[in-house]
Amino acid sequence: MLQLIGFDGDDTLWRSEDYFRQANTDFAAIVGRYVDLDDVHERMLATEQRNLELFGYGAKGMTLSMVETAIAITEARISAADIHALVELGKRVLQHPVELLPGIRAAVEAVAEHYPLVLITKGDLFHQERKVAQSGLADLFGRIEIVSEKDPATYRRVLDEFALQPAQFAMVGNSLRSDIEPVLRLGGWGVHLPYHVTWAHEQEHGLAADEPHMITVRAAADIPAALAQLHQRALT
Repeated sequence: MLQLIGFDGDDTLWRSEDYFRQANTDFAAIVGRYVDLDDVHERMLATEQRNLELFGYGAKGMTLSMVETAIAITEARISAADIHALVELGKRVLQHPVELLPGIRAAVEAVAEHYPLVLITKGDLFHQERKVAQSGLADLFGRIEIVSEKDPATYRRVLDEFALQPAQFAMVGNSLRSDIEPVLRLGGWGVHLPYHVTWAHEQEHGLAADEPHMITVRAAADIPAALAQLHQRALT
């Protein structure tokens, strides 16, 4: 049976991608003063993906990638003032307010009545720590893991530290790539709560829509019932 429930942070508990999307829109407007390109966002994504192993996930890596992409696209013609503007875009993302998603507090509280909880979120350490602190949800989690990557090895490490098997664990999150697929590949369970926008990098996954170890819900209020269903499946 299920013994531990994990929750993702960004775009599962609180809004995040909206702020990154706005920064990318503003980035394209700044670069558009120098060149007229239709593939600005694609080139920015390619730079971000290329830099993930160096910078990791989060606003700081995004900011460095914006500067690098802007210099390349404009053939180094971008002004110091506009590079400064790109840095300010990154700071704005780092300072955005922490806004819980509708119904998520009640859902987490309901799940916490039946299971111990762990928060597993990836990104910049300082930024994630600030969001966790400002969310008001930290006390509901017995453990908080801020990780550089969400892959099977990361989830296996967390489960080993709890002395649990994957079949005793379910992860709740918006990203099939990071929150659900690695857990299912280990033999665990997942509740997928889609967000209205998803970073292109996170849309790459290999899961089928009818995965028996996963339930997709449309609202936070549906999470406790979905976990109850998975609990029953785990017993059979």
